[in-house]
Amino acid sequence: MLNIVKNTTLPSFFDLIAPHSCRGCGRLGNVLCDRCKKYITANHIDFCPFCKNSLNQCKCQKRQKIPPVFIVDRRESIVGTLIQDLKYHSVRAVAPILAELLDSTLPSFKNPVILVPLPTINQLIRKRGLDHTYLIAKHLAKLRGKKYQVSHLLLRAKNTVQVGSNRSERLKQAKNAYKLNPKIPIKSNTTYLLLDDIWTTGASIKSAIEKLRQGGVQNLAIIVLALS
Repeated sequence: MLNIVKNTTLPSFFDLIAPHSCRGCGRLGNVLCDRCKKYITANHIDFCPFCKNSLNQCKCQKRQKIPPVFIVDRRESIVGTLIQDLKYHSVRAVAPILAELLDSTLPSFKNPVILVPLPTINQLIRKRGLDHTYLIAKHLAKLRGKKYQVSHLLLRAKNTVQVGSNRSERLKQAKNAYKLNPKIPIKSNTTYLLLDDIWTTGASIKSAIEKLRQGGVQNLAIIVLALS
């Protein structure tokens, strides 16, 4: 089983007027202190999003049918709490921290890389004041250098809202939730890295994979912050 750093603190109004506190240990200074960050990266395990076992124990045929998937941690971990902070409380200081955790999880790629954040519904972006996946992608590209770029290659086809939906509803909503941006051409000799915050049923990611494949993307990988 994956070692999980449990959350011990909650975001509060005081984060806006005082130094942030570490979501792992409560230490003042940042939303995630260096010690807790090192703990997360040191105890990272590559595991299957379908059976949730380590890849050494995984025998899922489903995983063989999709591009490589890299997952930082489980949703119940401190990573899940950080996602909540950014996504629902607009704590922007979380974005570069999550990008660092992604950076420590990803391998090196030979080709130039285009980061494709899974698009957020426009009404949610307006409500929250930010697009959390795009913001994380920008910080990740900055960490990895000029070889990495962020693209709005995927767009929302319609405003389907998955929060609170059951599995069958999520699958139905995700099927036609995305479309390719006609203004952005697909590049050859390039790795496309699809980024999402949480893998719940995998429906959204699989729908996005299908659209990217239809558009001509050949080299594709997936990076996810947390597995639900």
